[in-house]
Amino acid sequence: MLPNTYPVPGPQLAHSLAPTPMPVRDADRDDITDRLSRIEGQIRGLKRMVEEDRYCGDILDQIHSVQQALKSVGRAITRNHLETCVTDAIRSGDEQAAQESYDEIIGLLEKEL
Repeated sequence: MLPNTYPVPGPQLAHSLAPTPMPVRDADRDDITDRLSRIEGQIRGLKRMVEEDRYCGDILDQIHSVQQALKSVGRAITRNHLETCVTDAIRSGDEQAAQESYDEIIGLLEKEL
C-alpha cells in the first residue's frame, strides 16, 4: 500500500486507493466527542432500563432520544466532511476526484433516506 493512503471500503469510489482522509477539525472535535460521550451514557442507561424491566414506552422514548442525538452528530460530521474533504477534492481541479466526492456524498445521503 502506498504511504498516506488507505483502502476504500465498498464500491462507492471507482479506484482502490483514496487520499489520506482529513480529520475532524479541531474546533469540532471536542464538541463531537462530548456529544458521543453523552450518547454513550444514554446507551448505558438504556441497557440498565431493560435490565430493570422498565416500562416499554419509557425505553422507546429513550431510544428516540439516542437516535436524534446520533443524527445530530452525523450532521456535524457530514458538514465537516463537506467543508474539508469534499471541498478540497472539488478545488483540486481533479475532475475524477470531484466526481468521486459527489458520488460518495450522494451514496451517504441515500442511506439516510
